[in-house]
Amino acid sequence: MPEPTGSIRNLKEKLTALFSNGVPEEVLAVVCRMPLRKVVNALFPFFYSKDPLHFWQAITAMGAVVSLLAEEDVESARVVMRRLMWNLNDESGGIGWGSAEAMGEIMARNDRMADEYACILVSYINPCGNYIDHPALQQGILWGLGRLAQDRPHLSAGASEFLVPFLSSPNPSIRGLAARAASSLPCDATKPLLISLSSDNEMISLFVNGRIRERTIGSLAQSHP
Repeated sequence: MPEPTGSIRNLKEKLTALFSNGVPEEVLAVVCRMPLRKVVNALFPFFYSKDPLHFWQAITAMGAVVSLLAEEDVESARVVMRRLMWNLNDESGGIGWGSAEAMGEIMARNDRMADEYACILVSYINPCGNYIDHPALQQGILWGLGRLAQDRPHLSAGASEFLVPFLSSPNPSIRGLAARAASSLPCDATKPLLISLSSDNEMISLFVNGRIRERTIGSLAQSHP
């Protein structure tokens, strides 16, 4: 496929076509050949997409693009991270859909971003930190923590104790995503809850390895998918 170039509007149109028709692995390769700063701006609108596959492909693409950007110009990557953090701030005046997921994906891919910002993502579930009580945003935070824990458990280990209340949530998605994160972060406080959840057969949708999959909460409690 040729390298896409052009204005932000043209990039958004190309991304829409790629996300709709492309193989995820090939899509990512094409996106990473786009002008990095421009494609960051073109990806943000997809965080509000009602198409789950478009949303998740944008999250994955943002992770890959910002990781590359951090290697070229670390301050530009920090600007993106600060923008994501601002979107999750009450003072932003909006709802930061996709921002926590993107933070997790970026940090899972890039050491430097993870070293600098992992504690911020953890703080969003810390009652004494920057706790966010919006259930839909909590799902994004828990997904982001699970993604970070997958590749860099040492940087997300501080989240373990804060996952405890989420593991007992009546919301299946929150419960399952918390189990996914906790299963990668051994902790005495979460161990009995994970054992209890291992027989939970409720299904949730989970984006993993470029695809949306159905997983039982029990399977997520036992091991990372």
